[in-house]
Amino acid sequence: MLDAIRWDTDLIRRYDLAGPRYTSYPTAVQFHSQVGTFDLFHALRDSRKALRPLSLYVHVPFCANICYYCACNKVITKDRGRALPYLQRLEQEIQLIACHLDPAQKVEQLHFGGGTPTFLSHDELRQLMAHLRKHFNLLDDDSGDYGIEIDPREADWSTMGLLRELGFNRVSIGLQDLDPAVQRAVNRLQSLEETRAVIDAARTLQFRSINIDLIYGLPKQTPENFARTVEEVISLQPDRLSVFNYAHLPERFMPQRRINGNELPAPAQKLEMLERTIEQLTAAGYRYIGMDHFALPDDELAIAQEEQTLQRNFQGYTTHGHCDLIGLGVSAISQIGDLYCQNSSDLNEYQNTLAAAQLATSRGLVCNADDRLRRAVIQQLICNFSLVFADIEQQFNIDFQGYFGALWPQLQGMASDGLIELDRERIVVLPAGRLLVRSVCMVFDAYLEQQNRQRFSRVI
Repeated sequence: MLDAIRWDTDLIRRYDLAGPRYTSYPTAVQFHSQVGTFDLFHALRDSRKALRPLSLYVHVPFCANICYYCACNKVITKDRGRALPYLQRLEQEIQLIACHLDPAQKVEQLHFGGGTPTFLSHDELRQLMAHLRKHFNLLDDDSGDYGIEIDPREADWSTMGLLRELGFNRVSIGLQDLDPAVQRAVNRLQSLEETRAVIDAARTLQFRSINIDLIYGLPKQTPENFARTVEEVISLQPDRLSVFNYAHLPERFMPQRRINGNELPAPAQKLEMLERTIEQLTAAGYRYIGMDHFALPDDELAIAQEEQTLQRNFQGYTTHGHCDLIGLGVSAISQIGDLYCQNSSDLNEYQNTLAAAQLATSRGLVCNADDRLRRAVIQQLICNFSLVFADIEQQFNIDFQGYFGALWPQLQGMASDGLIELDRERIVVLPAGRLLVRSVCMVFDAYLEQQNRQRFSRVI
């Protein structure tokens, strides 16, 4: 069974290293300022010629309240008027990008993230979606995967009704933890009733999928109180769950400086939280997809993993990795063919650049042949927990063992430790290694030795 996990505390302690989450390879750490608007136009032209389907990501950075754990690009403000100039520039960006694409390119996937997308008023959401529909080929038959991130404190039945009317059919709900003491410690007071009301609305309105986000490792969490949160969440029966490891990096993320480091659970407690969570979710019928993600057996991600068609991109695990991903808004990342590019992460710079009728592309990377090869290897391991060498050899015209000969001692060490099964034909990530698949992928990362590992979270 793909979802089988074997908990091995000794193995986890040895391989629980800091490393990338591999929503891309190369990772965003490798992006540089030599990539700009010209490269983006070139990639868009290739996408248009090939008539590749599209995935759109729209970043809405505003939040009314700050959550101390948050590492997202956001603007904290009570002033709802702050959204208006941003939306004007966002609509300008939509127009500038769309004129380089073909109207026949269908948008199979759409995701609104943030921030808090429902910070926008109902009229603003209507106008933004109308602008997207005017310039992109959004599907009208509800067959696309159109998702939005929801803060239950910023949404009610009427909001959910509007979102469904606008074409959204998936919701991802931020919950993190239900314990009041933990919520106070991270400045996110959110009741179970608020969350349940949004989920009830989503079900009544026939949203196709509901995801809930949890975080373990927050201040004042204990294995016992986090287990109670997981139990309550299971009773809500989401289709998917994301259970993230909190990475405390106050030197990089200013809001985290408001968290009392003495209140954070010890590493052993964090491990116990994860072990218990896996036991609870497995007993409730959820499958471990990988990299903190769980899904019910009939969910599209679980089915895709069974059929070995699962993929991974900047939106996480997906069934739409074949699409060109267009990122819109401040800090948004695009992946178009072999180009990665990112908009400016500074709100004023983003808005001012577009005010001058220029795209806000600030950095990126064009993959070379080695990048493409390693990207394929990492994608197979992280999505399927296996890698058949002949597939890679055929695709890239190489001898796998010859090309990666220098890595063989490391792989053999992992095989001896019971992380993977290794022979002349393939790598299989074993049940004891599945929680540590990032560590296996890191072996194939050509850039990792040059990087400061403190930029990354730990594997567990």
